Amino acid sequence: MGKMKRLIYLAHRWLGIGACVLMLLWFASGVVMLYVGYPKLTPPERLAALPPLAEEACRAPLDGLEGRPLDDPRATAVLTSAGGGPVYLLREGRGPIRVFSALTGSAVQGPAGAREAVASAQAFAGAPALGYLGTIQEDRWTHGRGLDVHRPLHRVLVDGPEPSTLYVSSATGQVVLDAPESQQRWNYLGAWLHWLYMLRFQSVDPVWSWIVIALSAAGTVLAASGVCVGIWRWRFRGRYKSGSRSPYRAPMMKWHHIGGLLFGAFLSFWIFSGLMSMNPGGVFSARHGAPDMAAYRSAGSADFSGLREPARIVAALRGAGFAPVELAWLSLAGRPYVLAHDAAADSRIVTAEGHGLEVRDRWRPEEIRPAAGRLFKADTRRLSVLSDYDAYYYRRHAEAMNGGAPRGLPALMLQFADPDDTRVYIDLRTGEVNLALARSERAGRWLFYFLHSWDTPALLRAGPLRDAVLIFLSLGGMLVAATGIVIGWRRLRRKGVR
Repeated sequence: MGKMKRLIYLAHRWLGIGACVLMLLWFASGVVMLYVGYPKLTPPERLAALPPLAEEACRAPLDGLEGRPLDDPRATAVLTSAGGGPVYLLREGRGPIRVFSALTGSAVQGPAGAREAVASAQAFAGAPALGYLGTIQEDRWTHGRGLDVHRPLHRVLVDGPEPSTLYVSSATGQVVLDAPESQQRWNYLGAWLHWLYMLRFQSVDPVWSWIVIALSAAGTVLAASGVCVGIWRWRFRGRYKSGSRSPYRAPMMKWHHIGGLLFGAFLSFWIFSGLMSMNPGGVFSARHGAPDMAAYRSAGSADFSGLREPARIVAALRGAGFAPVELAWLSLAGRPYVLAHDAAADSRIVTAEGHGLEVRDRWRPEEIRPAAGRLFKADTRRLSVLSDYDAYYYRRHAEAMNGGAPRGLPALMLQFADPDDTRVYIDLRTGEVNLALARSERAGRWLFYFLHSWDTPALLRAGPLRDAVLIFLSLGGMLVAATGIVIGWRRLRRKGVR
């Protein structure tokens, strides 16, 4: 036992000399991240910048395009706006995106160039471009895997309430990321610093991943060992000769000791949860496969002939008091439908009924259930309709790391009897599978998101009170780290003198 204690003392002392600097940066940047997120373009922001679709500009029918785009069960077809007019975006599985004019049905040849990128950026911002900054494959703000299909990316600096750098897809000509200058500056003190992105050079970077894992593990050992040392050195019965329960007389040592006792448990949990965010060794990954989205959609067996004319669909939506900016052709177990969005990110469903079109705001659960049963070759253990968020399916503010994830209500929740005990959430307003979590992923939700962000729906509703508590605890972490830096520096100086 004596040797173990000695090792813990030594681990805390020598790990703390370097790790306290990292911990101070982590806690300070974490406070910034409460209010300034990593640059992203959320679905509401993207849709808000799109113009309403006009009937006269959507002349080309879906089946009038080159090839049969929806024969592949993984295929998607979207009618949206890019480069100053409506276009179809077609993609089969993980293949490239093909672009067709919605006016003529002809293919748009080649990648979007600088002129198209500038036009798209100006239309998105509603302000003039200040300059074209060229193309990049990837930079500090564009590590997300979702951008891979759009690379290389054009960069355009635009004017507005504040200058912003807009990233435009070379595949579609659409703006895919918005990075205002003030957000970029704050991110150097926030997410970019917090995630050590100065060490990351590509979207999949194993070297960066293992550096963060190793540093987080060292920080966890440092914090946990500090809690042990602090408890061992505190006199719960009696006092030291100084009259204090702490043996330390020097102010920095005393503040470090007392601060560690007060905040050490929170420090340990936060740093440990940061380690869990990296999913070390794939410990939280699903073991037996993801939901079978091809079976859920079965687009290849769907008959879209009743939904082939976009102008007719736009007219039906407008007749229902809905101004669409984007249409997507989808299917549920072979049943075709069009999902429409407006500029406010509201949605409608259009189906072909007889010789007419029906517009409604949601699916009924019994209509979703047959398609949902195809997601896994297993029975359903539980099925319920959510009218409010639960501990796994909930919405975050836009600044949060997962703030752009769609989380619509009402939602159909199904828990399958597959080997992973997977829980699936389907948005009844869109028919989209918004979330699927295996048992291991649900454990990761508690060990990362909850411990790191305190993000249960009840705590999120506390709003400013939750923020105030998190900031107070972060200040406690900064106190412990800052005093540790001073103590470590003084020890190194003494060693140097010797």
